[in-house]
Amino acid sequence: MQAVRDSGTRPETIRLEITESVTFQDADRAAGNLQRLRDFGVRVSIDDFGTGYSSLSYLHQLPFDTLKIDRSFVSALQQRPEGREIIQTILDMAKNLHMDVVAEGAETEAHVDQLRQMGCGYAQGYYFSRPLDQAAATMLLERWKSHRRQ
Repeated sequence: MQAVRDSGTRPETIRLEITESVTFQDADRAAGNLQRLRDFGVRVSIDDFGTGYSSLSYLHQLPFDTLKIDRSFVSALQQRPEGREIIQTILDMAKNLHMDVVAEGAETEAHVDQLRQMGCGYAQGYYFSRPLDQAAATMLLERWKSHRRQ
């Protein structure tokens, strides 16, 4: 929190992603730390949701704002019929818990279309871009902003 203050960055612009393995070791301590960060304004996400054996218990114990659906579920959208049902269940649960959802691993237009139809508001993956360094990411965002203005 001091580093955020020192940088002059607004806390609400920061998104902290936590994996289950980080919180698994000491859930009580993690809950207190994450709540202090949220109270400060930082948004907290649980990354790779659904891959650990205790994901649901973390939703109950820890103060998350966002679930990030693991890419393995997104890739299963077109491979197995239950893939869609699992994602829809996660989306419904998150909505009931007033949480945002980001689907990781959106690699095709079909993935993005299906996720949109299911009510998933956010997706990330190679469909949008490969990982970029700061300069390339800045250029991509500038192009996107100028395209949206047209």
